[in-house]
Amino acid sequence: MRVEIWSDVICPWCYIGKRQFEHALEEFEHRDQVEVVYRAFQLDPSFPKGETMDVADMLSGKFGMPREQAVEMNRQMEQRAAGAGLEYHLEGGRVGNTADAHRLVHLAAEHGVQDAFVEALYKAHFTDRRSVFDHDSLAQIAEEAGLDAGAARETLTTGKFAAEVDTDQREARDLGANGVPFFVIDRRYGVSGAQPTETFTQVLDRAWADARPKLTTIGDDTDTCTDDGCAVPHNNP
Repeated sequence: MRVEIWSDVICPWCYIGKRQFEHALEEFEHRDQVEVVYRAFQLDPSFPKGETMDVADMLSGKFGMPREQAVEMNRQMEQRAAGAGLEYHLEGGRVGNTADAHRLVHLAAEHGVQDAFVEALYKAHFTDRRSVFDHDSLAQIAEEAGLDAGAARETLTTGKFAAEVDTDQREARDLGANGVPFFVIDRRYGVSGAQPTETFTQVLDRAWADARPKLTTIGDDTDTCTDDGCAVPHNNP
């Protein structure tokens, strides 16, 4: 079973959703047969590369609210994250263009460390307040997650995986995703938002059962075959 997760590395709900999904997956009986793939979704693909903005200022401008209200929103988000076992430090945080980070996520997938790298990006941005926009910082985070720093720098400077990032975003629109996180199970079920762990558990169970329907048996075992032969009832006249 394949679970695809569309997310952005600067989306605070995406990290919470990731963790709550992981809690469900840990308890899922068939977790060893589940492939998790991360897909790119940029909250603001038009944001100029090389520039960043204070997150509270961004929220204030986006929602037309006083900056103090945006700061309070961030405090509330820190509390929600703590409820999911995550440590957020949003005061003084920055936002920017995440296309380069998403390209490295594709590189990490090729090397079998995608989940570790995505986790490292979230922790860097939300917990450690490290840049996930600067090439030097991204290469260092990639190396810490198990990627070769040289390969990461080559990817960043050549534009490799840009087409794959564009494809991810187009597929998200085609699937009806208007925001993230967005979880798609076997291209049959979609879960929008950072839902409770119980919701993910229900969807995983249902998707597994629907893909592998149980056989309904009619009759009793007197008409079945074993290693010793077949038991066929005799009708005596």
